[in-house]
Amino acid sequence: MREKIVFCWSGGKDSAFALYEILNSGSHEVVSLLTTITEDYDRISMHGVRRTLLEEQAKSIGLRAERVLITKDSSNEDYEKQMQSVLTRFKKEGTAQVGFGDIFLEDLRKYRENNLSKLDMKAVFPLWKKDTKELARSFIKLGFKAILTCVDTKFLDASFSGRAFDEKLLSDLPASVDPCGENGEFHSFVNAGPIFKKEIPVKRGEVVLKDGRFAFCDLDFV
Repeated sequence: MREKIVFCWSGGKDSAFALYEILNSGSHEVVSLLTTITEDYDRISMHGVRRTLLEEQAKSIGLRAERVLITKDSSNEDYEKQMQSVLTRFKKEGTAQVGFGDIFLEDLRKYRENNLSKLDMKAVFPLWKKDTKELARSFIKLGFKAILTCVDTKFLDASFSGRAFDEKLLSDLPASVDPCGENGEFHSFVNAGPIFKKEIPVKRGEVVLKDGRFAFCDLDFV
């Protein structure tokens, strides 16, 4: 019998690759995607992607999208409270596992596991400790397509925002930047690949610098 799992979905490439691994393993039944939305902007938190695009992703994947709503001024405690409320409902419905796309940040893994242990739930990390260079290349070879939607200009030039995540981008990344952006150097939006029934057509809008640091490229559904 397959274990039921809810998957924490950011809409980005690591989420997509981790979900791909879970779906291919045959060991889990994915009951829902779970995404944190900043209500003030109606966008995926941190990634800055419109909620409408999230819904298009879920539709193309064939899974329902559950939202965790926070405000732009939410504290970590506020976020945890909202997340706990949603996950408690999943637990009552028989889902005791939560999937994540994290790769090597030990503190983040411990944080997730500690929070889930309070609900008697288990965290699953399909990409854990895999080589990020190999992951990045495999992602592209598998036919996934992604666009950088947010760049932390502390690590990477703003001109990378809006670029396709492809071999050219990987070759242009400074040596100090992780190929998967695991340290928060960049975030992305995936619009095609083996987990999607069809490609999600998007158009790039303007790039806006927020907080004097984060370069967001706006994407919209065509």
